[in-house]
Amino acid sequence: MIFIEGRNHPAHVGIIKDGNGRWAQQRGKLRGAGHKEGARAVRRIVRAARRLGVSALTLYAFSEQNWLRPEEEIEGLMELLLEFLCSERDEILENSIRLRAVGNVERLPSIVRHALLALSKDSEKNTGMTLTLALSYGGREEILEAARSLAKDAAENNLDPADITEEMLHARMPSISVGDPDLVIRTGGERRISNFLLYGLAYAELHFSAVLWPDFEEDDLYEAVHSFQSRERRFGKVGKAADPTLLEPAAEADASPAEIEPPPESQRILRIAR
Repeated sequence: MIFIEGRNHPAHVGIIKDGNGRWAQQRGKLRGAGHKEGARAVRRIVRAARRLGVSALTLYAFSEQNWLRPEEEIEGLMELLLEFLCSERDEILENSIRLRAVGNVERLPSIVRHALLALSKDSEKNTGMTLTLALSYGGREEILEAARSLAKDAAENNLDPADITEEMLHARMPSISVGDPDLVIRTGGERRISNFLLYGLAYAELHFSAVLWPDFEEDDLYEAVHSFQSRERRFGKVGKAADPTLLEPAAEADASPAEIEPPPESQRILRIAR
C-alpha cells in the first residue's frame, strides 16, 4: 500500500527511460520490440502523471549520443516517435496538455520534425500539464549553447560579462523554462544521470528504479512520488525535524464515524493499492 500526499507533489518530474534493449534481450527479441513496448509505457506514464497533478513531465526520449546507435535502430525509434505524435495528438489536445521539445531537433528527420512542430504549435496555449520530449538532447550541450549565447551578447557589447548572473544562464536553458526538476527518475537499475538536465538537477531528488522501462507501471511512478514526499528538501540549508507526511490515517477504536472529520481537499491523501 502506497500513500501519496495530495498537496506535496513534485511540480516538475524528469524521467530517464532506460531498459528497452534489455527488456527485449531477456525475451529473446530484437531491440525494436523493446522500444515498441517502451512507447506503450510512455502513454501509461503520461496519463498517470497528469492524473497525479504533475505540472511538467520531461521524458529523455533520445539523447544527442544516441545518434551513434545502429542506423536501423535509429530509424525504428524515429518511426515510433512519429507514430506517437500522430496517435496521441487528439488525446494531448483534448486533455489540455502542452507538448514541446528540447534539444537539437533540427537533426530529426523532416517528417518527424514537422509533426512535432505542428503539435507543439497547436498545443502551445494549453494550460494543463506540460509534456517535454528531450530529443537529440544533452545537458552539457545545452549548457554550452547557453554560454555561447551569453558570450555572443558580450562580444556585441550588449552585455558586460561582469553583469552575468545565474538567472541569465538559467533563462537560456529551454529544458528548465518550466522550472528546475523536483524529481528525476531513472528506470532500468542503472545509477547515473547520463547527461540529462545537468544544470537543473542541482537540487533535484533522485529516484532509481530497478524496473525496466517497458515494465514501468503507474504504481512505480507512485512509488517514486511517495519516496519524494518522504524526503526533507533543504536546498543547502540546515534542516528542521520533518513532520511525518505519509502516515496512514487511523481512527481510535471507540471513535464513531461522526467524530472523524475528513481532511481538507488540499490535504487529502491518495492511497494506491499494490
